[in-house]
Amino acid sequence: MVERPVLPRPRGPLSAAVFDALRHGGAVAPPRGGSGAPCDAPYRDAHHLALYCCYELHYRGFLGVPDDREWDPSVLTVRAAMERAFLDALRRDVPAGDDVAAEIDTLLVEPLDAHGVSHHLHRDGERWQVREYVAHRSLYHLKEADPQAWVIARLDGPAKAALVTVEHDEYGAGDPTRMHSYLFAEMMRALDLDARYGAYLDAVPAETLAEVNLMSLCGLHRGLRGALVGQFAAVELTSSPGSDRLVRAMRRLGMPEAVVEFYAEHVEADAVHEQLVRRGVIAPLIADEPELAADIVFGIRAAGFLADRLDHLLRTTWAQRRSTLRRVLPPVPA
Repeated sequence: MVERPVLPRPRGPLSAAVFDALRHGGAVAPPRGGSGAPCDAPYRDAHHLALYCCYELHYRGFLGVPDDREWDPSVLTVRAAMERAFLDALRRDVPAGDDVAAEIDTLLVEPLDAHGVSHHLHRDGERWQVREYVAHRSLYHLKEADPQAWVIARLDGPAKAALVTVEHDEYGAGDPTRMHSYLFAEMMRALDLDARYGAYLDAVPAETLAEVNLMSLCGLHRGLRGALVGQFAAVELTSSPGSDRLVRAMRRLGMPEAVVEFYAEHVEADAVHEQLVRRGVIAPLIADEPELAADIVFGIRAAGFLADRLDHLLRTTWAQRRSTLRRVLPPVPA
């Protein structure tokens, strides 16, 4: 049986109006900001929580929300307005470009002074920080590869075949116990975290939601298929070194192999996926549709921009010995 999450608590009038429409139907009339848009702050909590919940109707939905709300015109109208605000902000804040080869070359070389979350956890991270990081990542990894699956029908030929090969691995190559979402849930249980789908939707900030919303936005719009391929490339081409650091962090902290297995799987799998995405997906896609080059670069850079925002939030908040979640995780039993 498909597990459905519950709607989270609203974070202001915008999400409250959207949630009321999801539960009861009727037109969505969120308050308008000074620019006339439904939300003047497209990187903030109210915007991304409401947008995330609109997208979730296309995945598993919510308890108490009728399935036909997925295509409710009033919900789609307010979702489109939130999407425009988010996309406009990203296009304003992310530099444009169309040299895909150069962009990929940049992704493949880590700077010597790199200092992201995986570096921190590897060197100095503590158990409570690892648990918080996993809670943040659960919003994507419990549905890992689902947003990218939307693009399959929008590709053709070698690019489609290669992307399906990567997705096949993400879904366990036919073995449900090797699905990456299943391995992630097992890791959560081993860390005494709630492994139910969407359990931490109420707890994560806008920075976490925005990363997942980018995937859904690009996946659900055919016109953004190039950006979705770029986002997927950004993840697959950079995941292996970061996963290796997380494996070493967890082993340094004496965590059991049930915790380590998810990221250990990604060290090897994503090293293979890097080649498939570069040579099997992007190369033939650019050959067939060269006009998508700018969108692929945009997807790579937008994914990096949003990842950097979350990275900054985690590291600066942890440096103050504070939780990065809206509700503090209960401590692990001794």
